Amino acid sequence: MKSIIYTRTGDTGTTSLVGGERVAKCCTRLDAYGTIDELNSQIGLLVTYVDDAADRALLTDIQHTLFVVGSYLATDTTCTDLPPSCTVTPDMVARLEQAIDTIDEHLPRLRAFVLPGGTRSAALAHVCRTVCRRAERKILLLHAETALDPCVLTYVNRLSDFFFVLARKLNICAQHEEILWSPRTK
Repeated sequence: MKSIIYTRTGDTGTTSLVGGERVAKCCTRLDAYGTIDELNSQIGLLVTYVDDAADRALLTDIQHTLFVVGSYLATDTTCTDLPPSCTVTPDMVARLEQAIDTIDEHLPRLRAFVLPGGTRSAALAHVCRTVCRRAERKILLLHAETALDPCVLTYVNRLSDFFFVLARKLNICAQHEEILWSPRTK
């Protein structure tokens, strides 16, 4: 029986996009959806440190949406028709914005920049935020090469904001004081 885990087709540094087109593993498109995959894995780790069932469910929903984002980015729409299941919709963006607004309305007003850290779950949320920002930069590099759906760009931009407010919430719910930046003077 042939292995379905390894195919040997990528041994020379290429891989297949959705639709079968072969591309270099170091191309911009792969860097973009590979960083989304990394973010998804970081979220999986974050979920293991989040106690609130509703937050875990929301994070799992985000993971599902990131599979949509990754599938979209793995499809060169100039060569392959995009399956409907690979479409990021305005409704997905709206749900994320609602989650941000719901969390943010219960947070104290920001008085200074917040340093990443605090509880383990909050620190991991900050890691997710920074990986998300890196993914956004990679996606923007791809967007400079080929036009991308604006909903994808918007969703990933909002997602980093979500991780920021989630990190604040996780610290506050754990009664861990936020670590505020204080400028150093000589």
